Amino acid sequence: QVQVVESGGGLVQSGGSLRLSCVAWGISFRSYDMSWYRQAPGKEREFVARIRAVDGSTNYADSVKGRFTISRDNAKNTVYLQMNNLKSEDTAVYYCNADPVNLGFPHYWGQGTQVTVSS
Repeated sequence: QVQVVESGGGLVQSGGSLRLSCVAWGISFRSYDMSWYRQAPGKEREFVARIRAVDGSTNYADSVKGRFTISRDNAKNTVYLQMNNLKSEDTAVYYCNADPVNLGFPHYWGQGTQVTVSS
């Protein structure tokens, strides 16, 4: 059974930091590109960051470049999102996505973790 579980969200003041974690069980983790998305109230879900399986390369949304860092630990089936210098506009539910490198396999979403940044 596949499970994708995020943790680490919470309430933080503007300028503060949080580290989100996402554990993915039941998949061949090394064969999945891992991403973070977020959805603020009344807005559509948007891309935040991705780390690729094949070479560990990363890319980020312009709004978080220089403040957020995505990383992965294949031995622990875990992807992280280090968030620094948080702003009120970062307030959202953050979702983890597992996207297979190979076609024909399903992708998976976690249930989300709430991040609230107070100004």
